[in-house]
Amino acid sequence: MSTQHDAGPEVPIGRLVGNLTEQTSRLAKAEVKLAIREVTTKIKHAAVGGGAFGAAAVLGFYAGMLLLACLVLGLATVMPAWIAALLPGVLLLLLAAVAALVGRSQLRKGVPPVPEQAVARVREDIEVVTHQGKQS
Repeated sequence: MSTQHDAGPEVPIGRLVGNLTEQTSRLAKAEVKLAIREVTTKIKHAAVGGGAFGAAAVLGFYAGMLLLACLVLGLATVMPAWIAALLPGVLLLLLAAVAALVGRSQLRKGVPPVPEQAVARVREDIEVVTHQGKQS
């Protein structure tokens, strides 16, 4: 009387280990690619945010200079010439405020440059592998 399993043909342990090694390698490479992509995206957001803050600083500087010229023109003459300096100054201050808000928003998206999705997926993969190991 022979003892055969009804589960089908048995797979040699060497092949199982080979498959596990191949799948683990493929999974690790996919997780590394995801992490690189996620970090790259965050760094791009941080760069755009930093550039927007730089633009806000330049625009704010020019606005300050125009407002100073407005004050000087307003005090030097009692003519409407100072209004011509006031309007561009106010406009530049508004543009600086918008650039600062955009910069803050972009920096928040890019900092810290940690691949959060990749880390979460690795944790899930470890949980699955550990759970399967406990079942066998």
